[in-house]
Amino acid sequence: MRNPLPPVPATLLDIEVAGELRRGVPTARLVAAPDNDDVEPLEIEGVRITGKAGDVQTVPGTGPRWIAGIGGGEPKEYRKTGAALVRAVNAALAEDVDHGGKAFRAVELELPEEASGEHVTELALGLLLGGYRYKVTGEDPKPSVRTIRLVGDDPALASLVDRAAVLAAATALTRDLANTPSNVKTPAWLADTAARVAGPRVEVTVRDEKWLAAEGFGGVLAVGGGSARPPRLLEMTYKPAGASRHLLLVGKGITFDTGGLSIKPADGMHLMRTDMAGGAAVIAAIRGIAALGLGVRVTALVPCAENHVSGSSYRPGDIVRHYGGKTTEVDNTDAEGRMVLADALVYGIKRFTPDYVVDAATLTGAMKVSLGLRTGGLFASDDTLAALVAAAGSRVGEAWWRMPLVEDYAESVRGEFGDVRQMPGGPGGIAAALFLREFTSGLPWAHLDIAGPARSEKNYDEVVPGATGFAARTLVELAASLA
Repeated sequence: MRNPLPPVPATLLDIEVAGELRRGVPTARLVAAPDNDDVEPLEIEGVRITGKAGDVQTVPGTGPRWIAGIGGGEPKEYRKTGAALVRAVNAALAEDVDHGGKAFRAVELELPEEASGEHVTELALGLLLGGYRYKVTGEDPKPSVRTIRLVGDDPALASLVDRAAVLAAATALTRDLANTPSNVKTPAWLADTAARVAGPRVEVTVRDEKWLAAEGFGGVLAVGGGSARPPRLLEMTYKPAGASRHLLLVGKGITFDTGGLSIKPADGMHLMRTDMAGGAAVIAAIRGIAALGLGVRVTALVPCAENHVSGSSYRPGDIVRHYGGKTTEVDNTDAEGRMVLADALVYGIKRFTPDYVVDAATLTGAMKVSLGLRTGGLFASDDTLAALVAAAGSRVGEAWWRMPLVEDYAESVRGEFGDVRQMPGGPGGIAAALFLREFTSGLPWAHLDIAGPARSEKNYDEVVPGATGFAARTLVELAASLA
């Protein structure tokens, strides 16, 4: 019987590079928008071509089948256009097949002379990710284009496309893991799947609940204690020869979040299968870093647990002892992400003595209110690291906004009965970041709150509905900047 679950990792289309167009292959053409509103739009075979970024028109006749606008020609507009073009191509392919036509599986796209390396990278990201699909179905999936052939004479084209393919694969793997339904995605499944897809240059160790108990991972055990599916700690290492810097990545791996005894409302709880999107980004990032052979040592930790409701659930009012001995007063069992991250942060710092620490998590709903659904929140104890993260995101099409670690609120995190309070009130995103800072030993540290951009309900740019894969590309690019 065929498994209806999509494969992990997903197979993305191929991008080839060619020096000239070939006969018999459907083609697409990129056009810019007019410089001002007074210029009449192009009209080809009766079809009005605006040239706006993402506006793709199908044109009859013997010329290009699709005309795709690139707007003013900014790199990010190329990414938007690439995604829109591949969606239009897939829709046309499905329609041709539905009407008994011959299926085409390749399309050629001639690059404008003015397209730089940055333009090509962004275009490739859009082409690779815009047609991503995750659908559990018992029917045969709709056909999709297999190959996009970029036509141009730049000798660097192939290397640009290869690097973009690694970045896109990191985003797609993050989506795969986060989209997988939680009846499949247990903590053990997430850890074991990460081990399977890690690649030959990444060493993987999966720690079980007995090891976690023996080592004193109180936060992970408390959060995972209400589930029949025991927690895991995923440990991944990439150690290239000669690396002088060491980056520790920590990702929240809550495979489903009911909120525990502080239970969530039913509306929206189905989305909590993506509550491990930060952990997925970390898994995908170290895989991509190793695939690129970057000269920086990276350790990735993902504490995996299911926050469920039962007689063994942890309670508001409990005091939990974390790895390393620090204690936390529990205010709300739905603030579980910071509990598991605290254990992993201390463990990673004590065991591996990294130079930089970055965590990623769908941590607080407050960040959706603060920054909306397309921008990640960036908290950092170090200005240089904050600038590196923001710049890395900008280069790969992921937007970050630095948020303040307001010292006036730091005292609220201090506990009355334990060392720290888990959820002291006040500004939610800032309080959560200040809590995590207590476990970072004063190292250069950045906290990426991706609660907003980790999920989407609609297409935009290269994003499709479901898990977006946000943060994975930023983490790969950050490692590149440290190498």
